[in-house]
Amino acid sequence: MISKITTYSITILTLFLGVFSHAQQDPQYTQYMYNMSVLNPAYATDDESVMNLGVLYRTQWARSIGGPTTGTLFAHSVIADRLEGGISFVHDEIGDVVKQTNAYADIAYVLPIGQTNRLSFGIKAGATFFSTNFDGFVYSDPLPDSAFEENINQTLPNIGAGVFFFSEHYYLGLSAPNLLETKYLQEDSGVVTQGVDKVHVFFTGGYVLDIGENYKFKPAFMTKYVNGAQLSVDLTANVLVYDKVEFGVGYRFEDSINGMMNFKMSNAMRIGYAYDHTLSNLGRFNSGSHEIFLLFNIGKLGKGYDKSPRFF
Repeated sequence: MISKITTYSITILTLFLGVFSHAQQDPQYTQYMYNMSVLNPAYATDDESVMNLGVLYRTQWARSIGGPTTGTLFAHSVIADRLEGGISFVHDEIGDVVKQTNAYADIAYVLPIGQTNRLSFGIKAGATFFSTNFDGFVYSDPLPDSAFEENINQTLPNIGAGVFFFSEHYYLGLSAPNLLETKYLQEDSGVVTQGVDKVHVFFTGGYVLDIGENYKFKPAFMTKYVNGAQLSVDLTANVLVYDKVEFGVGYRFEDSINGMMNFKMSNAMRIGYAYDHTLSNLGRFNSGSHEIFLLFNIGKLGKGYDKSPRFF
């Protein structure tokens, strides 16, 4: 029992310190191409007949005590000519101690560039709800850091911005979902301590290449930059078969290799799953990460979704 408490304490404190450092703090996604409106407020579809809904759940570092979990929910639709918008919610937890929820509304203005290309500019605004709960927490160190003795409960405003260039078969996006650096801790018992949620910059892209009549090859990438941390790079390659079944592999540099697949369950719904196998030293302490999503493409006229599928 004592051994389990000690392990739990060390794990939670390590993860918590990671949140309060200058490392990457935003949630990680493997199937980022289907979670794009959460990452980039300029994401657009240029399709006024369909409303996009999506749910994604990720458990990071399974079987590690206190491993992070992330849930996202988004809705996106054309509002008016050249104007699109949506809402998104991201809930992130580390064990039973750290909880953070981001709630945002997005708006994007879409400009035609030629007959098939579009360029959109987007902003998002909302709030971050951050809390910690150390009640009943057992420390492994007899003299714990005083910064972790007091519970925190804060609501903080935030804004984001992005650009998105796309056609039916490719896209490029640049965004910063949270532009305001949030400071959680400033001074405790005369000792200056600071926890800062740093600005993350995402650069994404993807392409859909037709291979015959019934196969499509879909390479994609995502890079994530935050000051003080190593650049994160994700590369993925998927194959879509008969517009129904999709499967592929991915590689996150110096971190993990990934396998993913998704299925078209009906004209309006697609379900997907991804597994990450950790390559870093953290792999000794977990059994990988799991991610599942549900996508709904709902026809506004009540006829369901019977057009060719969205690829991103």
